[in-house]
Amino acid sequence: MRKVAVFGNTGGGKSTLSQQLSDITDLPLYVLDKIQYQPGGAQVPYEEYKRIHEQIIATDGWIIDGFGCLETVWLRLAKADTLIYVDLPLSLHFWFVSKRLIMGFFSPPQGWPENSPLLKSSITSYRTLWLCHKRLTPKYRDYVIKARSTKTVYHLQSLRQISEFLEFMLTQTNGYL
Repeated sequence: MRKVAVFGNTGGGKSTLSQQLSDITDLPLYVLDKIQYQPGGAQVPYEEYKRIHEQIIATDGWIIDGFGCLETVWLRLAKADTLIYVDLPLSLHFWFVSKRLIMGFFSPPQGWPENSPLLKSSITSYRTLWLCHKRLTPKYRDYVIKARSTKTVYHLQSLRQISEFLEFMLTQTNGYL
């Protein structure tokens, strides 16, 4: 496990999982939302984002958390040796987006750029939930099935599986959280 892509629908706990995995493995963590958006929520120019993304995936070790854009997600998944697909029930993703919105009034959401506009970003997340579920989820599911022959794949479909995965990683690395 040297190049790890953590992906799935919005609000699935990818940022929390990625941070814990980075702590366990000592692999550097790259959060795409923090690369794609500046503090305050302004988008980084597309070509600059792509350049940074290409530099990251060209390195020897990384954990990349998030979506980015259609063009870069498939490049990243192809370069990764390990895929972690967070594929929770849609209702749970919806709940986590709602929880993130409520908790965001008290502390900034994990994995978000500094001073991101909470309400605007949350509304975008709600829109993304359904679109991702209808358009990307079937493609992601097909991809991870095919990728099992050449990559290590973790298709996590419940909170229990996420917890068990992290416990397994701790035992494999003798790490700590």
